[in-house]
Amino acid sequence: MSEKAYKTMKQTGAGTLAVGIVVAVTGLAAGILCIVNGARLLKNKSDLIF
Repeated sequence: MSEKAYKTMKQTGAGTLAVGIVVAVTGLAAGILCIVNGARLLKNKSDLIF
C-alpha cells in the first residue's frame, strides 16, 4: 500500500518540478522583454509626439 503512495508522490513531484521550470522560464522571458521594450521607449523618448 505504501508503494502506491510513493509512486504518486514521485509523479506529483516530477510534475510540479516541470511546471515550476516552465513558469520560471516564462517569467524570465517576460521580464527580459519588458526591460528591452522599456529601454527602447526611453531611447526614443525624444521622437515621441503627443
